[in-house]
Amino acid sequence: MDKVLLVIGDASEVTDTLYPYFRVQEDGYEVVVAAPEKRVYHLVLHSNHPEWDITVESHAYPLASDIAFKDVDPEEYAALIISGGRAPEYLRYDEDLMRTVRHFFAENKPVACVCHGIEILAAADVIRGKRVTTVAKCQYDAEFSGAIYEDTPVVVADNLVTARTFWDGAPWMREFMKILNAALRHQT
Repeated sequence: MDKVLLVIGDASEVTDTLYPYFRVQEDGYEVVVAAPEKRVYHLVLHSNHPEWDITVESHAYPLASDIAFKDVDPEEYAALIISGGRAPEYLRYDEDLMRTVRHFFAENKPVACVCHGIEILAAADVIRGKRVTTVAKCQYDAEFSGAIYEDTPVVVADNLVTARTFWDGAPWMREFMKILNAALRHQT
């Protein structure tokens, strides 16, 4: 069974995380959850409140990681998924995660990224010159890192499939699965 690496941390958005977690398994892939350490992480639910200027964050389901970033051998994985939420704000400082992300781009393996996950790609310096989308409040992160921001539900740029938020989950995963399945058919 081919393995897909799913990046999370405390405050990863629950729908950004669980939708791809289950979707890739439907096509027969093993999902390996990676985080700073091997332990249980606390996912959060993001919603809009009419009286707030920012997203309201509520506690959601816990999710255990299978492996710590330092123990990831990216050669073992067919694809990478980067969840959104607030976790990317601190995950982007992890050198082992940066090493892994850069590997996927150097090897042109499929990568899916949603919402604030773009902060990880920006920190890894792998989106320069690429078309991307992300949640509107991360447009600056994308453009500052040399990417070309598009305000559209999903953008496919070579091996990279980006989406704005969990509301774009269905078209995001549809495009990612096309690329992932095609890449693995090409290998056999």
